[in-house]
Amino acid sequence: MKNLLLYIVLLSSMFVFSQNEQLAQNYFDRGEFDKAIVIYEGLLKTQPNNYLYFQKQIACYQQLKDYPKAEELIKFRIDKFRQTSLYVELGYNYQLQKDTDKANKNYQKALDVIKENPNNVYGIASAFEQKVLLEQALKAYELGVAGNPNLNFDYQIALLQGQLGNLELMIEKLLDYSYRNQPNLALVQNQLARFMMEDTQETFNGNLRKALLIRTQKTQDIFWNQFLSWFFVQQKEYGKAFIQEKAIFKRNPENLFNIISLARLAVQEGENDTAKEILDFILLNTQDMELQMEAHYQLVSMDIDKATVKDYPVIQEKLSGLLKQYGVSPYSLHLQILKAHFDAFNLKQFEAAKTTLTKSLELPLNNYQKAEVKMELADVLLLDEKFNQAIIYYAQIEDDLKNDEIGHEASFKMAKASYFKGDFDWAQQQFKVLKASSSQLIANDALELFLLISDHTVQDSTQVALKKFAKADFLLYQNKTNEALSGFQSLLSEQKGKSIEDETLLKIGQILEQKKDYTGALKTYQEIIEKHAEGVYVDEALFFSAEIYRKYLLDVEKAKALYEKVIFSHQDSIYYVDARNNYRKLRGDNNL
Repeated sequence: MKNLLLYIVLLSSMFVFSQNEQLAQNYFDRGEFDKAIVIYEGLLKTQPNNYLYFQKQIACYQQLKDYPKAEELIKFRIDKFRQTSLYVELGYNYQLQKDTDKANKNYQKALDVIKENPNNVYGIASAFEQKVLLEQALKAYELGVAGNPNLNFDYQIALLQGQLGNLELMIEKLLDYSYRNQPNLALVQNQLARFMMEDTQETFNGNLRKALLIRTQKTQDIFWNQFLSWFFVQQKEYGKAFIQEKAIFKRNPENLFNIISLARLAVQEGENDTAKEILDFILLNTQDMELQMEAHYQLVSMDIDKATVKDYPVIQEKLSGLLKQYGVSPYSLHLQILKAHFDAFNLKQFEAAKTTLTKSLELPLNNYQKAEVKMELADVLLLDEKFNQAIIYYAQIEDDLKNDEIGHEASFKMAKASYFKGDFDWAQQQFKVLKASSSQLIANDALELFLLISDHTVQDSTQVALKKFAKADFLLYQNKTNEALSGFQSLLSEQKGKSIEDETLLKIGQILEQKKDYTGALKTYQEIIEKHAEGVYVDEALFFSAEIYRKYLLDVEKAKALYEKVIFSHQDSIYYVDARNNYRKLRGDNNL
C-alpha cells in the first residue's frame, strides 16, 4: 500500500510538471514572455540541468529586451557547468544589442574551444546553426576536421554552403559524402531533390547534371551511373536514364529490376517509345518468366491504349497466346486480369471476362491478389450495369484491406458506382470521408465528386441536371463515347449559364480530345478559361490545352504560354509539377 501511495504521488507530480511545461510553451507561443519566464524559472528550480528550459528562459528575456539579465544567467551557467557552447549564446546576446565587437569575441572564444579539443565541435557548431550563424558554423566544422582528420562533416558543410548560396560547392560536397557513405545515399538524394524542385532557373539542375556526368566519365564505378540514372528519372528523362541503366547492366547483368521499374515509369508518363525500347531490351536479356510476363503485360497494355477496332483480333490472339505460353497460375495473374479487362471493356464480351476472373479466384492467391481480381470483376459487373453485384465485391475488398490503399480505392469505386446508379445521398457520404484519403489521387477525385453532388443538390433539389450528368458520365465509363458526348452536349444546351456548365464543358473537352478533335477540345477548354475564370476547373483547362499544343499540334510557344499560367497562377494544382517540367523541356533546359 505504501508503494502504491508513493507511485500515485510521483505520477501526480509528473502530471503537474507536464502541465506547467505545456502552459509555459503556450505563453511563449502567444508572445506572453513575462508569464512564460515565471514558469520556466520554477521548472529550472526543479530541474536545474535542463538545457531546454534554460534556452527558453534566455529567449524570453531577449524577447523582452532584458539583455543584462540574460547575460547574467548565461555567464552564471558558463561558470557553473563549464558549458562552452554557451559562448555562442552570450555572443548572440551581444549581437542582439548590436555590440558586434563583444559578439565576435565570444564567437571566437567558442571556436578556440574547438582548437583545444576537436570533439567540442558538435555542441558549438550546433549552437551556431541554431542561431543561423552560418559562417561561424562552417568555421567550427572546418576547425573540427583540422584538429581531427577522422571527423567527417561533409554533409553538414554541404548544407551550410547551400544555405550560403554556394550551390556548386554544396553539390560537390554532397556527392563526395554520398560516395564515402553510400548507406546514406537516400538522405543526400532527398536534399538534392528539394533543391531541384525549387530551381526555377535550372541553374542547380544543370550544375548537378554536369557534376554527375564528370564523375561518370572519370571513373568506372557504377555508383555514379546509378546516381545519374536517378537524376534523369527526377527530370523525367527516361531515355537518358535507360542509357545509364544499360551501362550498369553490362557490368552487372544479374539485376533487371531497376530497368523494369524504369519501364513502368515511362509507361505511366506516356513515354511509349522509350517504354517499348526498355521492355524489348528486357525480353532480349532475361530468362526470368516473371520479368518476361511483366514486360509482355506492359507492351500489350500500350497496344490496347492506342488500338482501334481493327486491331482487336490481333491483341485478343496475343493475349490468348501469352496465357497459353505461361499457363494460368498466380504468376500470370496480371495477364489474366488484362485479358478479362480487354474482353469486357473493348470487346464487350462480359461473360468471357467474368469466366476468366472467376477461374482466377480459384487459384491459391494472397489477399492482395484476390483484391486485384475482385476489383476487376467488380469493374466488369459495373460496366455490365450490375450495380449491386459490383458494390458487393467492392465492399468485400474494403473489408479485407481496410487500411490499405487498395481498400481505399475499392471504397472510392463503390461510392462512384452509387453515384452512377443515382444514389447521390449515400455516395456523397462516402466521398466526404474519402476526401481525407492518404492517396492524393483518390482524395482529389472524391473531393471533385463531393462538390459536384453537394453544389448541384443545393441549387436543384430535384437533381435533374445531376442525374443527367451522372448518366452521361456512366456512358463514358462504358466506353460509349459518342453517346456520352451527346448526353453532355444535351445537358450543356439545357443548362447554359448555370452552375453545372463548367463541369460539363470539361467533360466535353476531354471527349473531343480523346476523339482527336483537338480544335473542338481547345475551343471548349477556352470557354472554361473565359467564362469560368474563378471556377475550380481552370487549371485543368489550361493544362489540357497546353498538352494538346505540345503533343499534337506542336505549337511550342502556345504550349509554353499556357503552362506558364498554370505555374504562376495555379500553384496548388495537381498539374503544377507536370506543367513546370514540360515548360522547362520546351524552354530547352533539358539540354543544359
